Order: sequence, then structure tokens, then C-alpha cells
Amino acid sequence: MSKVKKGCVAVRVGSENEDGGCRRFVIPISYLHHSLFKKLLERAQEVYGYHTAGPLKLPCSVDDFVHLRWLIERESKHQHHHHQHHKQFSSSLSFSSC
Repeated sequence: MSKVKKGCVAVRVGSENEDGGCRRFVIPISYLHHSLFKKLLERAQEVYGYHTAGPLKLPCSVDDFVHLRWLIERESKHQHHHHQHHKQFSSSLSFSSC
């Protein structure tokens, strides 16, 4: 497994039942402060607790995570918030166990 560069964190998303199983992503630490990502972190704490070995496990599908990452990157490029889209997306996240 490759090292994570400074300023980033490794996460694991998806489930064994999903096409392709779990996937590892390396994301900027700044994502951890985004409102949508915070909701996902809260759910991860409920599902997995605070102490896990290896990459941070997130209870969502790979597709949902890729979409979340796209929203965060798009928002950071445009420097404005899409609150309505946040509400729609956060209610449609499909949580699962990895």
C-alpha cells in the first residue's frame, strides 16, 4: 500500500457486496471540515466506533463517495455553497458496512 502524502488522509469506502468491493481513496484533510463529510464521519463513528485499524472506514457506497468528493471539489473551485444540493445529497447517501 502506498504512503499517504502530507496533508492527506486515506479512507476506505464501499462494501464487499458492492461491485468492486471496498476502495481506498486518498483525500485532502480539508475535506474533514466540510459539512457533508462531517455527516459521513458522524455516521462512521456510529457504525464503526472511534478505534479502527488501517484507513478510516466510511459507511457509504463508492458511487456516493465519488459524488461527494466531486461536490466538495466543485464547491472549493467555485467558492460558493450549494445548500439545496447539500440537503438533497445528504438525505440520499446510502450507508453500508465495509
